[in-house]
Amino acid sequence: MRGIFQGRELVFSPSSKVPATANRTIPQRNALAAPLPYLCAEMSLSKSVFLFFLLLLPALSRAQQRPATTPPKGQPIELITANALEGGTFNGIEIRKLLGNVSLRQGTTLLYADSMYQYLERNAIEAFSNVRIIQNDTITITGDRGTYDGDTRKARMTGNVTLRDPRMTLTTQLLDYNLANNLAYYSTGGHLQDPKNTLDSQFGYYNTVSKVFSFKRNVKLLTPENTINTDTLQYNTISKVAYFFGPTRIKGKDKTLYAENGTYNTATKVANFGRNAKIETPNYLLGGDQLFYNELTEYGVATGKVSMISKKDNLEIRGDVGRYWRAQGRAKVYGGRPVMRNINGQDTLYLAADTLVSIEGRPPLNKAGVIYAYPQARIFRSDLQGRADSLTYDRQDSIIYLSHDPVLWNKNNQLTADSMEIRQRRGKVDQLRLFGHAFSIGQDTLLNFNQVKGRTMIAYFGEKAIKKIDVLGNAESLYYALEGDTAVSGVNRSLSATMALRFADSKLQTISLITNPEAKFIPPNELKAEEARLKDFRWRPEDRPTRRQTLGKHFPLPIKPKKKAAPAPKKTTTTKKAASAKKPAAKSTRK
Repeated sequence: MRGIFQGRELVFSPSSKVPATANRTIPQRNALAAPLPYLCAEMSLSKSVFLFFLLLLPALSRAQQRPATTPPKGQPIELITANALEGGTFNGIEIRKLLGNVSLRQGTTLLYADSMYQYLERNAIEAFSNVRIIQNDTITITGDRGTYDGDTRKARMTGNVTLRDPRMTLTTQLLDYNLANNLAYYSTGGHLQDPKNTLDSQFGYYNTVSKVFSFKRNVKLLTPENTINTDTLQYNTISKVAYFFGPTRIKGKDKTLYAENGTYNTATKVANFGRNAKIETPNYLLGGDQLFYNELTEYGVATGKVSMISKKDNLEIRGDVGRYWRAQGRAKVYGGRPVMRNINGQDTLYLAADTLVSIEGRPPLNKAGVIYAYPQARIFRSDLQGRADSLTYDRQDSIIYLSHDPVLWNKNNQLTADSMEIRQRRGKVDQLRLFGHAFSIGQDTLLNFNQVKGRTMIAYFGEKAIKKIDVLGNAESLYYALEGDTAVSGVNRSLSATMALRFADSKLQTISLITNPEAKFIPPNELKAEEARLKDFRWRPEDRPTRRQTLGKHFPLPIKPKKKAAPAPKKTTTTKKAASAKKPAAKSTRK
């Protein structure tokens, strides 16, 4: 049996039906090859040009009327081996059945299967059982069944599909692979595995040249240290970098990273996140518009609307830039005047400064940790406001230390000293301790300045107001005596080694002079200007921080609850008899 295939005469063995290639090539003849040189030799130059255009015009006319040309056909698929070959037609299409150990070639692409249908007119094949496609000796695709179009160079593999290259293995149930642009695609769920990581997703693309995967929907990446869940992800199998384009959560043994955009290097363990980025540990939550975190060094940087939250004691710090050293248990927030907010029951403490540093607690010495604020620190709460150049907040003992020109205000009282301590108890101010050049100034209802000074001073608080002051060492006081809060009756000046002052409703009730007391009363008409002020007197109302100044741009002002409107009075009607009734006489309290 004889036939023609690709310009070569094939001889078919009646028993095996496998073609044997003859050494004879079928000659290709051109009908115009002989006459054209003869015409050109006989014609003159002018006639030749004229005849050329005559011949060319019909061709140009047909080219304009002809529709778009069909895509060029690809390189023919060549048969390498097969145990048996059967020719025939199927649904009017000429095919060849290739049976047993079939192998084909198209350029550098090899195709293998137990059996195949080869469609000669379409330059395509359909393969069955143990199907395998090898591209450039690097990409291998296997499956139960496959199709391949030699013109478009597109392949589809179904059933237990595996794609392997030197760096990874992909398994799925259906895979489309375009060998022309080196792009593989699956939509029925896929599983990717490289030497250290695994990844699962519903949809996926893989560029076999750039080695970049694109995944979509229910994406889960497992590394030796973390589990990554996201909706959209790109993964470079060479650089081991994952790119995120949607809400993403990286969960490790004792931390979780979250962001809605960014990258994560699975080799160097470095994350660069953007858009609502956060890192969460058992004790802290650090977030910002952008976040960098190195898992190996446990160092992170957040920028833009930075927030650091201590979970255990309801404390939050906000600023423009935040740095976190997890191994040291240290965080630093600066830029844009960062603010700390600590909510205690119904009251809230705010701290602000150019820089805030938080140190985690180190049991057993300090379980809660310490906050450092510097420089130009400010403090604000409903019952106490203040400022200093530096401030330390020991959250274990609920003590705030102020140094370098500190000043505090409580209602109409101003307190200054070389250094101070604010001692809290159950979320409320319990004591103020002033050390070195302690000075207290308060204004009465007539705006006179009542003054107390000494070496050390301790102010004790009641319900958000000072109830007692103890002055220890070199105590001095100057208080105005009032008549009915409307007129000054004189000034009391006193000296003593120690002194105790008691208050009620923010008004002085008694002064106790202890050890070497001296006191005098000065009538108003005898009071000299220099006697109205104790030495080192300095009234500083302009330095008193407001809530808005302290909170800055980082926290909104609290919303005041609206007062309920009083109910309208009910209208009553009275009769003439009731209106004319006399009122009963009042009872006398005199005995």
